[in-house]
Amino acid sequence: MSIINALIDLFNDSNFLNLAWQNWVMILVTFVLFYLAVVKKFEPLLLLPIAFGMLLVNIYPEIMYDPLMMSSYEGEVVEGAHWYDAGVLRLIYAGVKSSIFPCLIFMGVGAMTDFGPLLANPSSLLLGAAAQLGIYVAFLLAILSGQFTPEEAASIAIIGGADGPTAIFLTGKLAPQLLGPIAVAAYSYMALIPLIQPPIMKALTTKKEREIKMNQLRTVSKAEKIIFPIVVTVICVLILPSVAPLLGFLMLGNLFKESGVTDRLSDTAQNALCNIVTILLGVTVGATAEGKTFLDLKTLLIIGLGLIAFSFSTAGGVLFAKLMNIITGGKVNPLIGSAGVSAVPMAARVSQTEGRKYNPSNFLLMHAMGPNVAGVIGSAVAAGFLLSQFG
Repeated sequence: MSIINALIDLFNDSNFLNLAWQNWVMILVTFVLFYLAVVKKFEPLLLLPIAFGMLLVNIYPEIMYDPLMMSSYEGEVVEGAHWYDAGVLRLIYAGVKSSIFPCLIFMGVGAMTDFGPLLANPSSLLLGAAAQLGIYVAFLLAILSGQFTPEEAASIAIIGGADGPTAIFLTGKLAPQLLGPIAVAAYSYMALIPLIQPPIMKALTTKKEREIKMNQLRTVSKAEKIIFPIVVTVICVLILPSVAPLLGFLMLGNLFKESGVTDRLSDTAQNALCNIVTILLGVTVGATAEGKTFLDLKTLLIIGLGLIAFSFSTAGGVLFAKLMNIITGGKVNPLIGSAGVSAVPMAARVSQTEGRKYNPSNFLLMHAMGPNVAGVIGSAVAAGFLLSQFG
């Protein structure tokens, strides 16, 4: 009998009876994300830690417990609580809320990014700008829905930039109460770029356009690459001071890479540091998707508006590339326009893959990297503009 009682007590102490149906739904969602990350290889570096964080918080919600909110998950008042009494992922989550993680990720992205294709073809900056269309479409739709304040609408809209760190940075400033669903939506759509973009690209282009081969880009000098991050920082921060943290760290990382005198710093920023922060950021972002608070009408609207924003951004880039193709007399493959969203280098790889399907000898990657890195700057500037208007 003692063994049976022990088993009964063990079962009663387990979380099988404590989880709500929303938690079980989210657990099933994580299994789908694991499949997409491991089997389909949809940006596993992002999707795998996000999915695992989501799994952890829905099996054991207390891992994101915050005693400083003065209430537990059961609504009991917690007296004499200290920050170190929080769940382990809640402590790490401070790096997300404080914007430390997004800025460090941007430094790593900068150290990995070659702005050469943008400098070789400055017109691709226009494609990066056009691919921010979804941000403004989603903002208007969020306002028209009547469910969100202008600050919340601006935070949701930035999902259209396909830039997780920027979405976290802006939402933390304007609508911190929506940080969880917006961060999950932004990073999920970034990871699902190979699934979302190709149908839109195919629908908006003809077979002949998809087969266009583009001329080789000119060689960019070392001096141009060193001067570029300094000039961009000075000009953009003077115009939009609120963009300084994101754009500043992005350009600092790029200067580490291009200067040629800080190889150790560049290597750390783009490898060890970026990998560590990616793990911490991914797991904690996923851990914000606790079923009982995540599955509500606002969250579903955010996910829907995020998908609309991302789709319109892709369409905006492709349509503007079509216009450039007409103006240049057929020298621009419209597929590179979709890379104007700032998910580097995932969006550029999608342009390359789709182009090779229709012309195996085509090599669009470097041409797509121009609008891709321009999109990083574009989304950061858009975030700075929204922050200056609603912050």
